[in-house]
Amino acid sequence: MFLPEPPYHHGTHPRTGILLINLGTPEAPTAAAVRPYLKEFLGDPRVVEIPRALWWLILNGIILNTRPRKSAEKYAQIWTAEGSPLLVHTRRQAGLLGEMLKSQSPSALSLTLSNPLPHPSPTSGRGEPALIEYAMRYGNPSIAAALARLKEQGCTRLLALPLYPQYSASTTATAFDALFAALAQTRNMPELRTVRSFHDHPAYIAALAANIGDYWAAHGRPDKLLMSFHGVPRHTLDKGDPYHCECQKTGRLLAEALGLAAEDYLITFQSRFGRAEWLQPYTAATLAALGKQGIGKLDVVCPGFVGDCLETLEEIAMEGKATFLNADGKEFRYIPALNEHPQWIAALAAIAGEQLAGWNEIAPTAAETSRKRALALGAHD
Repeated sequence: MFLPEPPYHHGTHPRTGILLINLGTPEAPTAAAVRPYLKEFLGDPRVVEIPRALWWLILNGIILNTRPRKSAEKYAQIWTAEGSPLLVHTRRQAGLLGEMLKSQSPSALSLTLSNPLPHPSPTSGRGEPALIEYAMRYGNPSIAAALARLKEQGCTRLLALPLYPQYSASTTATAFDALFAALAQTRNMPELRTVRSFHDHPAYIAALAANIGDYWAAHGRPDKLLMSFHGVPRHTLDKGDPYHCECQKTGRLLAEALGLAAEDYLITFQSRFGRAEWLQPYTAATLAALGKQGIGKLDVVCPGFVGDCLETLEEIAMEGKATFLNADGKEFRYIPALNEHPQWIAALAAIAGEQLAGWNEIAPTAAETSRKRALALGAHD
């Protein structure tokens, strides 16, 4: 069965929607709220690739009975008055992107970028700015609900833009899985385009460099910069997942943009769990080693996270700092994620505008002519 559709009207101008998709978050920093979130997240076969029957027993018999409380305690440490940081930053990014697109000013898309971006501004029919919605792969607001809101506003063209700079089957691909599943319940399909990754997009790299540069201008440069990316099991690389390579390229391009020599920075991977080997070097082990080496001032940044979340604020800024200092490290500084940095919002607009090229508007006169012809042939609207 298909989901209910908004009424169809002849001669309606096509509208373009941009759907920003992020990972997700529990509704509250409590075990009761974390449990269903973890069940959906860890129950995704894209996230945990072991035999389903075995994993079902482990997940439901052990993990969901022990981990929710521990995870809730971590979430409580970073929760804000507005809610989960990941949700807050995603919502703000969507709002700021919408405001930028409404300006329809070429300069608004370049902002402080050194080179103006030659990409068109994302527009809908009759020159209207694209509609912006955001959704979470796990939890709320759901992808299906966001699609429904876009359809209610007359969206017939959709650009799906997962907020994962580096492609991975466990992030980007599963976001597309959920999107396609929701669209499979749709009778009146929109035109669809997707952004696979933007790990080497010049505007994204420029935004990262500007964000770090701003921090260094205010606090001084470090002795070493550590770029920590989210980890994935090592076997995913062997099976053809390009995530590791895209992280390495992002790190290299960012280092070049910052003018860093090879000895000035490191690339590591965090968030490992379980006994299997994950992508190396591990962030936690590297932090301990750097502390023992007597590094005077260490800065850590997480380029793969465009908004601060549990993995950056608790795992890195809190746990990572403790690991480094307990190993006799001197000074640890976490550089915030891109969040609402104006150059990041400009980069989002540039990436979207580039992908939407060719989705030109239908002239109002053509749409009205089409409507009159349909009415003459017996259409009711």
